[in-house]
Amino acid sequence: MACIESLKYEIVLKGASFSECREYIKKNCREVLTVDPGTLLFEKPIIGIPPVFIGLDGDTITFPYTKPCYGTFLLRTENPEEALRLRKMPRK
Repeated sequence: MACIESLKYEIVLKGASFSECREYIKKNCREVLTVDPGTLLFEKPIIGIPPVFIGLDGDTITFPYTKPCYGTFLLRTENPEEALRLRKMPRK
C-alpha cells in the first residue's frame, strides 16, 4: 500500500487521543490485538503510544492512524487479507 488514501475507510473518531482509540476498540470490537508502535499495518508502521490496540470484526479492521499535521483518527476498513495476517501474528 502506498498510502492510507488508497483504502476505502470510514472515520470512526477524528482528533482522538490514543486512549480514546483504545477505549473505543475495547468496547466495540470482537477481537482486540495489542501491538507495539512500529508494527506493520497495510505495509506501513503504525504510530502510537503503547499499548496500540487494533480491533477485528470478521474482515473489518479498526485502528488508530496518525496523520502528521492533522492528528489521530480511528479508522475502520474491510480487508480480508490484512485481517488474516494480523490474526496470524504472535500475540502479546
